[in-house]
Amino acid sequence: MSTKNETKVTAQAGKQELFIVREFDAPRKLVFEAFTQPELIVKWIGPKEMKMTIDYYEPKSGGKYRYIHTDAKGNNYAFNGVIHEITAPERAIQTFEFEGMPARGHVSMDTAQFETLPGNRTRLTIQSVFRSVADRDGMVAAGMERGISEGFEKLDQLLINQH
Repeated sequence: MSTKNETKVTAQAGKQELFIVREFDAPRKLVFEAFTQPELIVKWIGPKEMKMTIDYYEPKSGGKYRYIHTDAKGNNYAFNGVIHEITAPERAIQTFEFEGMPARGHVSMDTAQFETLPGNRTRLTIQSVFRSVADRDGMVAAGMERGISEGFEKLDQLLINQH
């Protein structure tokens, strides 16, 4: 499925952060709920060819989460983090860590801002700050942008069905 809303990932050379900006044709409340309700999250996060399951997800300030993507060959890719803040429907702040790294501690801090736009639309801006430039560049090189773009396309379809 193609979409008229493009996902823009900006990663300036030499910086430990990157920005993801995406607009959605849905009200802010619905987009925020898709990011914070486990029964919705499982339907859209990640690449199209992977199945997602949630080990646990506590959508509250001070909560934690762990989810697993499984590919067609049965390989599992697990991610976990701590939720620092949930302020509905405007902001969510959490850490993010891929468990497949050789050593633990390669964590990013992600701040998602949900902005109301005219016409019942929403702009999402995510700032991810990594421990190092190398960590950030490694995440980009691993295909992060494809996974995010494909997930957002699935989210577009989910949001159409929600309203």
